[in-house]
Amino acid sequence: MNQISQALLEKRVVKVLTLSQVLSGIGVAGTGAAGSLLVTSITKSDSLAGLAQTGAVLGAAAMALPLSKLTERGGRRRSLSAGYIIGICGAFLAVVGGTTRNIGVLLLGTFLLGAASAAGYQARFAAVDLASPASRSRSLSIVVWGSTIGAVSGPNLIEPAGRISDIFGLPKLVGPYILAITTLTISSLLIFYFLRPDPYLISRDLSGKSGELIARSSPVSTLKEIAHNPMALFAVISIAVGHLAMVSIMVMTPIHMAHVDVTLTVIGIVISMHIAGMYLLSPVVGYLSDKVGRKRVIQVGLGILLLAALIAGNSAGDSTITLGVGLFLLGVGWSCTLIAGSALLSESVEDRIAASSQGASDFVMNLT
Repeated sequence: MNQISQALLEKRVVKVLTLSQVLSGIGVAGTGAAGSLLVTSITKSDSLAGLAQTGAVLGAAAMALPLSKLTERGGRRRSLSAGYIIGICGAFLAVVGGTTRNIGVLLLGTFLLGAASAAGYQARFAAVDLASPASRSRSLSIVVWGSTIGAVSGPNLIEPAGRISDIFGLPKLVGPYILAITTLTISSLLIFYFLRPDPYLISRDLSGKSGELIARSSPVSTLKEIAHNPMALFAVISIAVGHLAMVSIMVMTPIHMAHVDVTLTVIGIVISMHIAGMYLLSPVVGYLSDKVGRKRVIQVGLGILLLAALIAGNSAGDSTITLGVGLFLLGVGWSCTLIAGSALLSESVEDRIAASSQGASDFVMNLT
């Protein structure tokens, strides 16, 4: 394959991945706030509100390694579509659990829905399979940016999705999960039928090391190699710390606002501002990561996360503007650590453990 055809294939891959991120973002984004409120309504306990998001991130962590192994065996197309299909099953169980007020079934559903998030995270690595070192962060950031449209609109669809569930006699808060079933189905079909030829398999063939790359790496051995690689270790820790800060603050914000009877619409707006911060500026973050360096962008991102925690942590539940600013900055800081950290990881490990190291990184990120 010559450089021109490889560049054209890279552009096509990025387009397909970006569109799939738009669709999956629409489905998954609204389930975070809805899940927290569902758990609270079922258990009558604010302290348990985070269980829905915990289930989702644990599911994403648990699915990260199997999906990376599936990439090694059959490429990105197989692993990403499988992740979305498992997510569809999880969304269905969440609808059942929310309707019957069965907290166990609901949490199992959120756990399996985490597979869709795991697939979405691994899609960013698929964007760099065919990218050159000089454009690695930008290609990755474009796919991350693809989540903007869906992720920003998702929380604002809680109310409309609730009206749809009303038509079927279901609780309003299961509406976002019904929406997730629909959009994830379309996204899985898009990946399965249009992500051809597979970017991972092509990159493996172009490397001239197909036999070596096919060799399987266990999760333990991969983590050990990362632990002995300073740059890879720094990248994984940066991604995990950024994700920990983002999730821990974001998941409790809807509950904090609900304490003073803020409407679902206003809560959706604040969460949308946060998600806009996560994705809207990602091409800028990717550009800066390529130009000024991965480590510098990570350092800036950590500083922004600290500022965001101070602003959001000192805001009243009905201080919509202040909370919105704090959560927007929270998203920007996360974007810096995720994009620059992911690019740094991709270029710091050997090709033979590329897929397994990406899965290990996402495992650590979500487990943290």
